Amino acid sequence: MRRGTPERRPIPPDMRYNSVQIQTMIQHILKRGKKSTATHLIYDTMDLIKERTQKSPIEVFDTALKNVGPAMEVRPRRVGGATYQVPMEVSADRRTTLAIRWILSAARDRGGQSFPDKLASELIDASNEQGAAIRKRDETHKMAEANRAFSHYRI
Repeated sequence: MRRGTPERRPIPPDMRYNSVQIQTMIQHILKRGKKSTATHLIYDTMDLIKERTQKSPIEVFDTALKNVGPAMEVRPRRVGGATYQVPMEVSADRRTTLAIRWILSAARDRGGQSFPDKLASELIDASNEQGAAIRKRDETHKMAEANRAFSHYRI
């Protein structure tokens, strides 16, 4: 028997920029519990963004997250014997989480430089509506659009 969902823990903002979204990004970068390493990577990335664009790194970061976050996605729904891909709207929390996940995976897939370089490039590209993370969002939107006929099977 299912119980209620656990209450969400509040996420404290990061130290330098006082931003909850940057802290969330730090948590997603974490590998093997090395939080200080993840924090240094993010702050190095922000310094690189400031150097390259001459804009506020927070502004570029927020624009990138807003651009990459999907509005619609498909969720599988089983009706009878068939499974339909039903387009659904994405909640704000999930939109942020997906955006962060896609930006990080796109940055990891880039070749060559150090991770802060790759992440800075991906964030700058995403804020300019370019890059692999934006392509991923567009694919998700196309999939939702293609399956619009099944939207009456909403969950």
